[in-house]
Amino acid sequence: MLYPRPRVGRTPITTLPRPVDRRVPWRTLLAAVLVAMTGAAVISIKSTLIMVFLGVFLALVFEVPLRAFTRWTKLGRGLSATILVLGTAVAVTVLALVLLVPLVGALRDFLKDLPQLIDELRDSDELSWLGDSGAAENTQQGASNLADAVPDAISAILGVAGSAFSAGLAIFTVIFLTLFLLVDMDRLREVTRSMLLPSDAERWLAVWEHVTQTVSRWAIGAVTIAVIAGTVQGGTAALLGSSYALALGLIAGLFDLIPNLGATIAGFILVPTILAEEGLTDAIIMLVVILVYQQLENNLLSPTIYGKAVSISAFFVILGVTIFGALLGVLGALVAVPVTASLQIIAQEVTKARRATIEAARAALARDEPVDPVAPG
Repeated sequence: MLYPRPRVGRTPITTLPRPVDRRVPWRTLLAAVLVAMTGAAVISIKSTLIMVFLGVFLALVFEVPLRAFTRWTKLGRGLSATILVLGTAVAVTVLALVLLVPLVGALRDFLKDLPQLIDELRDSDELSWLGDSGAAENTQQGASNLADAVPDAISAILGVAGSAFSAGLAIFTVIFLTLFLLVDMDRLREVTRSMLLPSDAERWLAVWEHVTQTVSRWAIGAVTIAVIAGTVQGGTAALLGSSYALALGLIAGLFDLIPNLGATIAGFILVPTILAEEGLTDAIIMLVVILVYQQLENNLLSPTIYGKAVSISAFFVILGVTIFGALLGVLGALVAVPVTASLQIIAQEVTKARRATIEAARAALARDEPVDPVAPG
């Protein structure tokens, strides 16, 4: 066998690497600039966007009661919406004028006395083991800082140290956003229907209705359950002789609006307060009442009032509270459940066709039949 003779005097040709193009395309730069400008614009009008969000949210809350009110009174939608929204605003204003001052006063007195209550807990026989531990000192210092900050914060809320005009303007803006959106809701549905194909229109209008029912039923149920929680736990504190019963009932009701976590947080406030004021026996009674009420709320009140309107897992509830609380503060934590449930409804509708295709493919595989490949998207 003959082998080719190597060529002498020639060097192999090497390919030089191409220089890397480090220039950024102008379209990428333009997109980055637009994203930055959009983010800055959103941050600059954050308060306005929050008011718009509240207006839309409250319109969804009032939609179901408005339909019932319209059927009952036989009035037109516009007049019914005006009576319902403005009547609710007037009722809330009257309740605020009657109850806000004593409620805020009771809460302020409780928080002002909080350092003394913690000091009494540390000196009590039941918790004497805390002594001068670091945890006790940190709790005492935190309570003192909170008590010092309370009067200024409450004054600002009441408009004494803040801008009452700005607060009033924001409230009126939200009220009339809600009212006008309610009046135009049917027209907006028809506009949506006219912009979509018949099959898509019915599909997305059904999603709209599902979201409306979810938000409205959750809001009405949450307020109802919060009032019950505040009444039960505040009434128990009053029966046990607590001088802060009104404030404790308000705390229990407000924290009960925060799903899954709120009732537990309220328990950590109510029980030590009763322990400091009335002793170990009454504190145990308060703890038993809170635990029994939580079971009744979780297994009886919530399923009865909410029904299947808000059917999301506890994990997504906590996730929603965490994310929306970080974005919008207390407001975000309060509306996390209906917003998360609404996003879940939309996600289920978007993925409905694909899930049906995958289910059919699995059923066909179970019968050992050939199946068509699942189309992406």
